[in-house]
Amino acid sequence: MRMQIPMTADNFTAVNTWVEDRALDGAPALRVVKKEKIHRYDENTYAKVKDLKFHNGIIEVKLFSRLLPDAPDFARGFIGIVYRANPEDCEFESFYVRPTNGRECQDPVRKSHGCQYFSYPGYTFDYFREYGITEYEAPVNIALHEWITLKAVIEDERARFYINGEEKPVLVVSDMKHGRGSHGSVGIFVDIGTEAFVSEMNVVCTD
Repeated sequence: MRMQIPMTADNFTAVNTWVEDRALDGAPALRVVKKEKIHRYDENTYAKVKDLKFHNGIIEVKLFSRLLPDAPDFARGFIGIVYRANPEDCEFESFYVRPTNGRECQDPVRKSHGCQYFSYPGYTFDYFREYGITEYEAPVNIALHEWITLKAVIEDERARFYINGEEKPVLVVSDMKHGRGSHGSVGIFVDIGTEAFVSEMNVVCTD
């Protein structure tokens, strides 16, 4: 079953975010910004599609990221997707990008951290780096202030993530931390210092 999600605020639940209808460059979009009270990274800060239960399938979104005027210097334009988010918003899987670590970044270490898989709670980017686990990040050929298409192909405990229609996935995760049986909604993830805009979201449920 394929669904095109209308990009209006009344179709989403704001989870530790502000969500509103807002035009960008004259075109309608959904604006998502993280609430100030959440100061840690990789938290449950997203806009969740109402009345959707997802297990396996494809999620494709068109996103635009820019930094807020008061963004801290460590902000990276964090923007991405959430999937299999449970009703209590205390468990989910996520994939996001850091556009400032993309093609315009000159720091090779930062450049290697262009995108990120994480699993909430517990398996954050900070956890992976603390233990020297590097297979959940990869470089990306993107930047701020441009539309980015993200696609996630989810099958049981395995996920493949693509950017801008490329044939080869930018990241493959073979052991999603909540396992093959988790179900839940999908949404738009946003983190510190980022103003996120979404113009399209399509979801295919294969079971």
